[in-house]
Amino acid sequence: MITLTQLEYIVAVDTYRHFGRAAESCFITQPTLSMQIKKLEEDLEIIIFDRSRHPLLPTDVGQRIIDQARIVLKQNEEINNIVKEHKNQVSGLIRIGIIPTMAPYLLPIFIGNYKKKYPNIFIKVVEETTDNIIKLLNKDLIDVGILATPLHEEKINEKPIFYEEMLIYANPSHPLHKQQEITVKDIATPEIWLLSDGHCFRDQVINLCSFVGTTDSPLPFHFEAGSLETLVNIVDREGGLTLIPELAKMGMPQERQKNVLSFTNIKPIREVSLVYSRHFAKYKLINLLWREIRETIPEELQSENRGTIVELR
Repeated sequence: MITLTQLEYIVAVDTYRHFGRAAESCFITQPTLSMQIKKLEEDLEIIIFDRSRHPLLPTDVGQRIIDQARIVLKQNEEINNIVKEHKNQVSGLIRIGIIPTMAPYLLPIFIGNYKKKYPNIFIKVVEETTDNIIKLLNKDLIDVGILATPLHEEKINEKPIFYEEMLIYANPSHPLHKQQEITVKDIATPEIWLLSDGHCFRDQVINLCSFVGTTDSPLPFHFEAGSLETLVNIVDREGGLTLIPELAKMGMPQERQKNVLSFTNIKPIREVSLVYSRHFAKYKLINLLWREIRETIPEELQSENRGTIVELR
């Protein structure tokens, strides 16, 4: 007879591709984990993991069983959540992944209130790029991501929260400050500073240029930063321009806000959503999280019709 514990063990091994690390994540010894998986294989009369491969890999039939095991475990979690909901209990663990171009501006304005309102919810937050958040979601290492969408990922659900404008941050001496009209073509210049590869906001900046047919304009990457704050500091000291999201402007001192400009021919926006697996079970927790963020975001940012959404890919 297959047990939920055995399913948890094979999912853990698939996640970490290592018996030792899987055992640690399950808070058991490696021999205990190995014995339970071996027993499951014997009962089913199949091999779930090819132990001759390094790193460890599931067999074809093993992968199918693991995929189904993830669904079963999620459904079991949903049963527990239904009981909690019936008893009006708001508790549990929620693991959140958030992208670096959003974390410093969004987290501080909602996470404290969320915790105060629901003290029995344990919150764990990690800061990761979009691609890594998707990988963590698919491996069930986090419950929900906060990032720019649409992703067009088959196994991922998206719940839009707000829409922030993509703005220009230009050195005070830059000619853009004297222009009556600013178009997207004006940022396809050797003076633009961009984030490094892996950041979705960088991809959106490049896609914004291609959106209006400026793909032939060379975008020289003289320096590729890991944070928007670094880019803003470089613009202040070295000149040039960069793009920032609207929430970044809201936290700036007044002197810096004078350097923020808007496009006049288009209002590019990035859609910000909660993203989670199709088999996500913590619906109540995610709805509470969505509601808390919406309550802290200015109302004008909550309309999809306020601009043109810039795609990530």
